[in-house]
Amino acid sequence: MKKIFLSVLLLCLALTTACAVNAFSGIDMEYKDGIYHFTLSGDKIKKQIKFISSTNLITNKEAHKSSGSLLTINTGFFDPKNQKTISYIINDSQMSEDPLFNENLMTNPVLRQNMQKILNRTEFRILDCDSKLKYEIAPHNAGVDFMCSIVNSAQGGPQLLPTLRLEEEFFIVKDEDGNIIRESASVLHKTPRTLIGIKNLDKDRQEAHIFIVTNEHPMTLLEARDLCKSYELDTAMAFDGGSSTSLNYKDISVISTQATGDTGRALKSFMIIKPKG
Repeated sequence: MKKIFLSVLLLCLALTTACAVNAFSGIDMEYKDGIYHFTLSGDKIKKQIKFISSTNLITNKEAHKSSGSLLTINTGFFDPKNQKTISYIINDSQMSEDPLFNENLMTNPVLRQNMQKILNRTEFRILDCDSKLKYEIAPHNAGVDFMCSIVNSAQGGPQLLPTLRLEEEFFIVKDEDGNIIRESASVLHKTPRTLIGIKNLDKDRQEAHIFIVTNEHPMTLLEARDLCKSYELDTAMAFDGGSSTSLNYKDISVISTQATGDTGRALKSFMIIKPKG
């Protein structure tokens, strides 16, 4: 049986047509045309999702190995010069990364003028609502429902669904005539992407969907929005993309840097899925 599974997995990765693999309970993977699509289903896996960060920047593979994770992807934005976060990260109900302590962010005159937009960028949350865990995607300043609290969250941006919030989250700036005069995170250019979304099912059931858009199929964020829409997701958002886009899952390792022999960009924060305790 093990040999059959490995043969199927290798065949799937070799083909450009879609192929689904259910390697761990609650995690389903599909690969098609350079895009990895993971579906996280069931309530149990919500307890296994954590958001971690490192004082010193490390690669996705290093985070994956040191945490003993089943699945690891990159999450929030950061400043590679001082290695400090630009995105809020909460793990086990404690804020582990706060952009207000990033002096490069706070002293930049252009960014400081738009600080409220940057600090209120969209985040992926796991809420505890009267002992029931729930996924949510919302701007950072958005409150939670009564009897709910944020257990784990990672900020990125922008929101893709239900509406694309490029201007609202300071990813593009337009002049008085509507012309784009500033662009951040290559949102209008084709590049690798790390995306996450939520599909709400019946009886309060939810699925989380992760897309790793590789160098083989780079996308603008408008195309990324359309990808999420094609899967009928209710809400969706982007994490840091471009050369930060990273994935480790079993023997699959995706990096988006182009240099030969590169082990991947050093990053600040990660979403991991821990084995069942």
